[in-house]
Amino acid sequence: MGVSNKGNCGGDSRRMVVMYPAPGPGHLIPVVEFGRLLVSHGLAVTIVQRGLPADNATAPASSLHGDASASPFLSFHYIPEPPLPAGVPEGDHVAKVFELTRASNPELRDFLRVVSPAALLLDFFCYSAADVGAEVGIPTYFFFLSCTASLAVLLHLPVLHAQNAVSMGDLGGQPVHVPGVPPIPANDLPAPFLDRTSLSYQHFFALSKKLCESRGVIVNSCRSLEPRAADAVIAGLCTPPSRTTPPVFCVGPLVQSEEVADKRGGECLAWLDTQPKASVLFLCFGSMGRFSAEQIKELAAGLETSGQHFLWVVRSPPGCDELELDALLPNGFVDRTKDRGLVVMSWAPQREVLEHGAVGGFVTHCGWNSVLEAVMAGVPMLGWPLYAEQRMNRVFLVEEMQLAVAVEAGENGVVTAEEIEGKVSWLMNSDGGSELRERTLAAMREAREALSDAGDSRAAMLHLVQQWIV
Repeated sequence: MGVSNKGNCGGDSRRMVVMYPAPGPGHLIPVVEFGRLLVSHGLAVTIVQRGLPADNATAPASSLHGDASASPFLSFHYIPEPPLPAGVPEGDHVAKVFELTRASNPELRDFLRVVSPAALLLDFFCYSAADVGAEVGIPTYFFFLSCTASLAVLLHLPVLHAQNAVSMGDLGGQPVHVPGVPPIPANDLPAPFLDRTSLSYQHFFALSKKLCESRGVIVNSCRSLEPRAADAVIAGLCTPPSRTTPPVFCVGPLVQSEEVADKRGGECLAWLDTQPKASVLFLCFGSMGRFSAEQIKELAAGLETSGQHFLWVVRSPPGCDELELDALLPNGFVDRTKDRGLVVMSWAPQREVLEHGAVGGFVTHCGWNSVLEAVMAGVPMLGWPLYAEQRMNRVFLVEEMQLAVAVEAGENGVVTAEEIEGKVSWLMNSDGGSELRERTLAAMREAREALSDAGDSRAAMLHLVQQWIV
């Protein structure tokens, strides 16, 4: 049945909540933050993961696993990684995650029968485990790790499916309309939404129904950040008429409270200490964000000609081993920009960097965790999406929240040095960039208010806890 660390399973009067995230730091980090919050409200939390602890030993994840040793009320339970079921198309990573989760249901069922938690909280990739929760008789919720606007689109997917006889990928740039969110160009929808015949699309279609059958959806956002989307979802405008909209609990923004110690982090923060206030552009593209060699060189050229101070996290191109910086960057780039720039390989303490007073702008892949960290730090964004729902997030950030400006790729998919130089200069030096910064600071203040004792997110959190603690 797997292994647990020091335990919540018995001898403790606290009610337990089981959380079941998909693999990867982007899913695990907010789950651990929410787990900490639940513990602070008098619950015990066990986080279920597939595979053995050694399989989850990425730097951020291994640090978070250490929290379980620090608190007797926060623990991890591991279930074996199952064989990949037959029939999953080669290269369809999304379908693979869905199918592996479904194959793990028997192990999860055995664990839940032993511990009898007060609630089961599922990542959307783990939606098939809702059937296990129903079988065992455990109230099942979803912990939705993207924005409320993404939830609106997902709930509305069956309506969009019925409106179109073709796949949405065949609609090109035609706008897709969902209540509460701005029109989304069809080709900015997540890749699994574009082919209605694909296995990953079928999973998302089924997920949309499971959301409506749950006891509620917990969203890592707050109403002040997305008022139109939140109001539309709660009013039932996004759900097909034949379904009931689940209760929605906006409990965010939840961002990583502690980051793994690393000498690179110290180097970044020490360098920022030497820079003028709000002068540095921070460029970081998530744990999976990689560019081609051509794109890296264009980005370097744009930064160099902009004359802007910068801190840039660089990863080797896809399929390459980790290379030295000199092999990745244009000849002499590091020396020519050493008085105003710092380039680091692979990782930086993103939350701490964004909160540093020297940082005045953020070039981001538009992953929701990164967006929330920027909002909570009051740092305006340039949106450069790479994968998953990030292109859709950019639409929401630019058109609805007005907290970012889009970085546009050319016809060949490469963002040119000229585009980078222009957008960087606009963000850091123009009146428009200053207005964007003021809007972001206002969003920061409202988000912090939502988390205060009198705030909406705090009230939603207390409402949830009361359901589980009695």
